[in-house]
Amino acid sequence: MTKNKLLPYLKKGRVEAGCDEAGRGCLAGPVFAAAVILPKNYKNELLDDSKKLSEKKRYELREMIERDALAFAVAMLDNNEIDKINILNASITGMHRAVDKLKKKPAYLLIDGNKFKPYKNIPHECIVKGDGKMMSIAAASILAKTYRDDFMIALHEEFPQYNWKKNKGYPTKDHVEAIMKHGYCKYHRKTFHLKSMQLSFEF
Repeated sequence: MTKNKLLPYLKKGRVEAGCDEAGRGCLAGPVFAAAVILPKNYKNELLDDSKKLSEKKRYELREMIERDALAFAVAMLDNNEIDKINILNASITGMHRAVDKLKKKPAYLLIDGNKFKPYKNIPHECIVKGDGKMMSIAAASILAKTYRDDFMIALHEEFPQYNWKKNKGYPTKDHVEAIMKHGYCKYHRKTFHLKSMQLSFEF
C-alpha cells in the first residue's frame, strides 16, 4: 500500500473545513457537496481522493469519517436548480449550504478546485486537486460522492432504462444510448447537451 501523503491541515491549530462536490459533469441528477472538519492531527492511512478508491472503500471510509469528524454536513442542488444558475454556481452554492449545516464553525475553508465565492466572513483558499492533497477535502469528496451515488441508485428505481445504478448519471456510452432511445426525463439537466459534451468523461 502506498504511503498516505495527504496533509492534515494547511495551518496548524486552525479549525479548517474541507469542501468538495460530486456530480458536476453529469447529464442527470443533482450535484452534492460536503464539508468536513477533522480532529487535530487526524490520521487515517486509507483516506484518499474518492476517485482513486473503490466503491467498497469509499463506503467504509464514509463510516470512519462520520464517526471521527468533529463536524460534517452534506447538501444538494437538484437538476432544476442547476439549470437555473449553472453547474459552477450550483457547486459553489452546494458547498455554502454544506458549511451552513456544520455544527461547528470553521475558521477557514479549504476548497477543492480553482473557483469559489466567499462564504460570509470566513476566509478560504482554493486548492487545485485538493482532494488528493488535503485530508479534509478528501473526506468531503468521499461524503459527496457516496451520498450522491445513493441518491442516483434510488432514482434508478424510477427510471431503470438509464442504468443510473451503474453510471450515476455520467455521460457513459450506455447512458447516452438510453437518452437517444428514450429521450430525456425529468431528472436530466436541460442545459447539458450531448452534442457539446465529450462522451468519454473521467470520473
